This record gives sequence, structure tokens and C-alpha cells, in this order.
Amino acid sequence: MGSRGSFGSRFGVIAAVSGSVIGLGNIWRFPYVAGENGGAAFILIYIACSFLISIPLMLSEFSLGRSSKRNTKRAFQKLAPGTRWNYVGYMGIFCAFILLSFYCVIAGWALEFIKESVLNEFAGKSAAQISENFNGFIASGWRPVVWMGVFMLSTAFIVWSGIEKGIERYTKIFMPVFIVLLAALAINSLTLPGAREGIGFLLRPDFSKITGATILKAMGQSFFSMSLGLGCMITYGSYIRKGENLPKVASMVALSDMSVAILSGIAIFPAVFSFGISPTSGPELVFLTLPNIFAQMPGGYWIAIVFFVLLFLAAITSSISMFEVIAAYLTEELRMSRPKAVVGVLVTILVTGSLCALSQRPGSSLHIGSMNLFDLCDYLSSNVLMPLGGLLIVIFTGWVFSPEKLRNELTNNLTVNLWCYPAIRLLIRFVVPVVITLLFLTQIGIL
Repeated sequence: MGSRGSFGSRFGVIAAVSGSVIGLGNIWRFPYVAGENGGAAFILIYIACSFLISIPLMLSEFSLGRSSKRNTKRAFQKLAPGTRWNYVGYMGIFCAFILLSFYCVIAGWALEFIKESVLNEFAGKSAAQISENFNGFIASGWRPVVWMGVFMLSTAFIVWSGIEKGIERYTKIFMPVFIVLLAALAINSLTLPGAREGIGFLLRPDFSKITGATILKAMGQSFFSMSLGLGCMITYGSYIRKGENLPKVASMVALSDMSVAILSGIAIFPAVFSFGISPTSGPELVFLTLPNIFAQMPGGYWIAIVFFVLLFLAAITSSISMFEVIAAYLTEELRMSRPKAVVGVLVTILVTGSLCALSQRPGSSLHIGSMNLFDLCDYLSSNVLMPLGGLLIVIFTGWVFSPEKLRNELTNNLTVNLWCYPAIRLLIRFVVPVVITLLFLTQIGIL
């Protein structure tokens, strides 16, 4: 097999894995979903789902990766030779490819808005003008493609440099910068008039809004936020050294993910309410609502620059992990050198990402059925491949993977006193599969 890279320190592991799980969804989806579904009541359910569902699944992926020391496909092949479980690995690689194909387009938008912020293009513009400019940007076709290409070249450069000198080195820089910038934005938002109303929207507990659908939303937010079900954690797990405490790493990553999601809400919603604008979710919040607010607030020029740099950092640390899933497969299965594998992935994603970007142009023929390619990649990865992959991974871990190997990975050969190991195994075998099945059926519209 030759030499494989590995993370050099615990901080490096946590920075890389946290970078993978902390992405655009933390910033533009979680705060609004929490506010609309009971505030602090929703957040409590989200935290419970993270510890009962997402952390056991993350530990499953870490264990499979570290035990096999192989890429996503080869991990299943090594741990269950002569079976068809390796197709789960193939599905994870395909999911990473599909997800990255549209994710890089959105990340490219962040670069466009960094440029717009530096040039002070938001100043003096109404909400309608900002919306018109954004729609014009999307409709131009070539500008989203150019920025998507710049973003992918940045991602490829980091992955090209390897595990310790590339992924670990840069995430150890990016993640602290990300946290500092986000904290600075949150502190600034708390000084705005009307901040209390925004904080109330996010954090005021309203248990009357908690229903079965709300609980499923909390499960979904936790699951999708932590990059589970597509092989990222198996791949990163294969680079974690044997002496590292996996439960501690998973818990710290989950806490980082939750903290950033809540901090994003504190940074965003006091500003939204301060200027009397109705809160929204998704790309509309980030690329339409917030630029309108930045144009009106004191110091908005610098705040806009910081915010969109922050968005870029969140996107690139997630894209690195998806890129690495595919690159690891090419280097280990097709015996490519890392540079050739990186170039191969880069060229392919440049093509598919360009098609996704161009499919959003008015009148584009790049549709399959009623969906353009961008929306189709989003639907397939988020609604089908990720939950199905997560379900198969946890079934494999609970029912096929050796119980002794699982225990040894989670306790470092019994040198770590993991008192809750029986509960973790119980969750992996019985609870998590049921929950993900419900989530999957909900995502595809059966429930």
C-alpha cells in the first residue's frame, strides 16, 4: 500500500474534523430553523440528538476508518472481505462527488461577495437592487463558474499538500480564525439596538412548538451538519493515530459544531431584528438579507468583508474533506500519485460544478425532469445518499463489524475507561438505525 499520511496532533484532528462538519448549514440554516421551531427548546432537542444519534454514528465511521486504515471503499472490503458491503463505500465516494459538485458553486458565491464587499458595492443600494444584482450574477453563467473554479483550485492546493502538511496545517489556521471572526461579529451584533429581540427569536424556549416534525428537523439538522453518511469521517478516521481517544475527539467536534451554530445565530439575528427585517433561511439570508443590513449599519463595510471571509472559511474546510474522500480512493485503489489524483478530481469537479452553475441560468436546458442539475445534486446528496449511507454504515458497525474491534477502537485496547460503551453499542445497534430510517423516509417524502 505504501505510506499513508496521518494527523500529527489532537488539535490537528479536531481542527480538520471540525472544519469538515462546520459548514454553510451552521450559518444559514441552523439559526433560522431553531428560531422558528421553539428557540432554546429546539436547541435542547438538537443537542440531545447530537449526543444520542450523531456522535454514535461519527464514532462508527471513525472506528471503521481507523481499524482498516483505508479509504472509504477499501475499509468495507478489508473489514468484510468477500461481501458486497464495499458498495457502501462506493456510494459514499459518489455522494461526496455529487455534494461537492453543487457545494463549490455556493462557495464561489461567497468569493463574489467578498469582492463586492471590498469594492463597497452594497452601499446605498436598496433590498430590491441587491436582489437584482444577485440574480444578475447567477444569470450571467460565467461569473459563478469563474469563482467556483477559484474556490476549487484553493481546495485542490490544500489537498495536494497531503494530510499533515496540507489538510491539518491549513485547518489549524482556518478554524481558529473562523472562531475569532464569528465571535467578533456576535459581540458586535449584541451592541445593536433591538439585539434583545433577535436573541429572543433564537434562544427563547417555546415548548408549545415542539412536535414530532420538530424532533425530526432537529435530528436532520444534527445529522447533516456533521458530514455523516458520505465517508468523510471514515476517511479522516483512517488518518487518526491509534493512541487518540476517539470518543473525546467526537464529543469535542460535536460541541464545536453546536457552539458555532448557536454563535452564528447570535451574530446574525440581532442585526436582522435591529433593522426591522423579517428573518429568512438559506441563501436568501446570506446573499440578500445580510448585504442589505450591512449597507445600513455602522461599520457595515468591514463587517461585510469579515462575514463573507467567514463564509469562505466555513465552505473550504468542508470541501477539503469531500475532496479527500475521492482523492484517497484514487490514490489507494487506482494507485495514482497524490498530485495526479488531485488533478483528476479537480478537473472532474470543474466540469460538473460548471454544469451545476450554468443550470441555474434562466432558460437553461440542463435539467433532469423538473429539477436543474444544481437542485438535483442537492436533492440526491442530502435527501437520499447521505441518510442511506449513514443507515448502512451504522448497520454494518452494529451487526457486521467485530464487537471486539469496535470496543478496542473506542477504548484504545481497553486503556481508556469508556464507562458508557455498552450504551453506545446499544445506540449503534438499535436506536440510530431506526432514527435514520425515519429521517430517510421523511426526506424522500414517504412520511
